[in-house]
Amino acid sequence: MARAYDRTRRDEQAQQTRHRVLQAAERLLVDHGMPGFTVAALATAAGVSPQTVYNTVGGKADVVKALYDVRLAGDDEPVPMSRRPAFRAMEHSPDTRALLEAYVAITAGIHSRVGSLLGQLFAARGDPVVTGFVATIDRERRVGNGHAVDLLQRRHGLPAGLDREVAVDVVWTLTSPEVADRLLRTCDWPLERYRHWLLESLLASLGPRART
Repeated sequence: MARAYDRTRRDEQAQQTRHRVLQAAERLLVDHGMPGFTVAALATAAGVSPQTVYNTVGGKADVVKALYDVRLAGDDEPVPMSRRPAFRAMEHSPDTRALLEAYVAITAGIHSRVGSLLGQLFAARGDPVVTGFVATIDRERRVGNGHAVDLLQRRHGLPAGLDREVAVDVVWTLTSPEVADRLLRTCDWPLERYRHWLLESLLASLGPRART
């Protein structure tokens, strides 16, 4: 019994340390960008040793990805986006527009949480860590976009003549963080304008009146 208690306590302490490291990582990245982002600097900011950073999260690439995942989901729970309540609720959408409205709300919420972080990372695209990170999230996004397209196809169908993979291409491109960053940060669009544009763009390609 005592051993189980000790193990639970250690797990809780490790989770608290991980949370502290990720909070410090976000401050470093948002305030200073990738040039000053080192494990040593992160350890100092978090008040831990470099080895603790490696033990609780990993190296620079692991920290960047872990921080992105937490911001993406809004928590540190290991639950895929496709299994979260907001996505599951899309299954009950009465028509294509309602389903895409729900998906746009999810997408806009994600960009509002990760935008400042991605802005700093996109500014350092020559960094090998960033290059690998962008390639990874591009692959993951495509999987997530595929789930959304499959749900749309199953519930309401795709426009006649539109191939599933082409539909995924469209969603993957329109919902990309690069497009969101350009419109929201560079063009200074309010989030509501971005949401309206994204919905109308998706409807133009995937809605019942879309031309293929």
